Amino acid sequence: MNSISMPFIDIIDYLPELQPHFERINKAWVEQYFSLEPFDIAQLENPQENILDKGGHIIFAKEHDQVLGTVALIPSKEADTFEMIKMGVSPEGQGRGIGFLLGKAILEKAKTLRGKKVVLYSSTKLAPALHLYKKLGFQEVDMGCSQYGRCNVKMEISL
Repeated sequence: MNSISMPFIDIIDYLPELQPHFERINKAWVEQYFSLEPFDIAQLENPQENILDKGGHIIFAKEHDQVLGTVALIPSKEADTFEMIKMGVSPEGQGRGIGFLLGKAILEKAKTLRGKKVVLYSSTKLAPALHLYKKLGFQEVDMGCSQYGRCNVKMEISL
């Protein structure tokens, strides 16, 4: 992915120097609504090993020199399926369409990787996020068994 942009917002791929932003943005929302679980800490503190080296991708929304949001994609156990994880937009970036831009960009990334479906796990505590996912085209599906204690909603989209 090169870049997708809206006025002053660029979507860029992960670079090692962006790791602190990935950690900062995601820890803020997780700690606001939940508590960090061991898998969160591993993914946020070492995304190279726990996301990228496993075939995943991380992208960021950047305005000038300020990183305002991020989202990641990891391969699912299901064939041709990816899981969208760790979507967050910092407070100063919220309400500007940045989450939607990130969502569209990560779905495009999944398509380029020959993904047929993207799933995500969320919570009814996160009403704005659920609204965003529906706007992106995700639909609620049966929860099944989730490895995430804080999640009570599963959504998916066919690509």
